Amino acid sequence: GELCAVGSRALSAERGLGPARIAQLRAALELGRRCAEEPLLRGAPLTSPAATQRFLMHQLAARRREVFCCLFLDSQHRLIRSEELFTGTLDGAAVYPREVLVGALDCGAAAVILAHNHPSGVATPSAADRRITERLGAALRLVDIRVLDHIVVARGSVYSFAENGLL
Repeated sequence: GELCAVGSRALSAERGLGPARIAQLRAALELGRRCAEEPLLRGAPLTSPAATQRFLMHQLAARRREVFCCLFLDSQHRLIRSEELFTGTLDGAAVYPREVLVGALDCGAAAVILAHNHPSGVATPSAADRRITERLGAALRLVDIRVLDHIVVARGSVYSFAENGLL
């Protein structure tokens, strides 16, 4: 997660890391990202919380600003699409339930997994994170769309609302 966020200039300052080695590191990181993403793109059902969390770690952990995204799923919990819906400042993002609802209805989703990152490096959800999860769950329940999880990603760690009994 943290290595993804390091710029080429900072890497080249390290002893023994020239342009060729930096290119190899970037290629290895890209291969790791693709391996985490591949089962989802093949249409495999999201039956493993660990695979979903790995995918989201690769998508969000290195982001310097807060990003809120949704995984829109069909009735067998296969990924229809992953969409970044809101980008915030270093310490927050405005999340509008209407936009999540429109995105879910637009692709015919039966369920969603909510996710966002904490650039601070601490994956523990805030009171605001809990409130928006409740609001989104209530809005989506009105049209029979389930919120399966809300995952908070930080550098090297994740927090799952479902695994911690908050859904």
